[in-house]
Amino acid sequence: MSEQLPAPRAGAEVARPAETGAPAKRTSRLPGPAQGFGVTFAAMFAKVTTEEYPEVPKQTKPRYHGRHVLNRHPDGLEKCVGCELCAWACPADAIYVQGGDNTDEARFSPGERYGAVYQINYLRCIFCGLCIEACPTRSLTMTNDFELADDDRQKLIYTKEQLLAPLLPGMEQPPHPMRLGDDERDYYVRDAGTPA
Repeated sequence: MSEQLPAPRAGAEVARPAETGAPAKRTSRLPGPAQGFGVTFAAMFAKVTTEEYPEVPKQTKPRYHGRHVLNRHPDGLEKCVGCELCAWACPADAIYVQGGDNTDEARFSPGERYGAVYQINYLRCIFCGLCIEACPTRSLTMTNDFELADDDRQKLIYTKEQLLAPLLPGMEQPPHPMRLGDDERDYYVRDAGTPA
């Protein structure tokens, strides 16, 4: 049994640069350590940017993705209809929604349903904004609030009460009957000049 290697294929050779063993040519006349210290000295005398964060709050960009908020209609009814599309769109599985049915006695949103339970786990949330893209009623939006740190993990699971937008003047705390029209189309299909 003789071991024979297959014949090499033609054109399979790789051209390699000739190794001379000489170090690369230097372009500076300064010795190597002086060049390194030059970088250090340049950084020492550069202008320092200091942020006085807790005393002077940081201004974020207008489109910054911060804490979520559940919006309301002008009469105070919730825009969330409990469709759970935001929870389905969340890649981190940080949103939990459980829908409930509206009745004539207890109406929380203009549609047939409302978000009875709404939770966002900020330990999981990656602030990607896919949930606000998936919301068909523009109920869920993101604010510029970025101060979410806490030392208790339970406090970073925000409930519906913490996420709901505050009541503005002229709004009424739900449950109450619809004030802007007779059905949900009057709420979601309005003139462009009507404020949301």
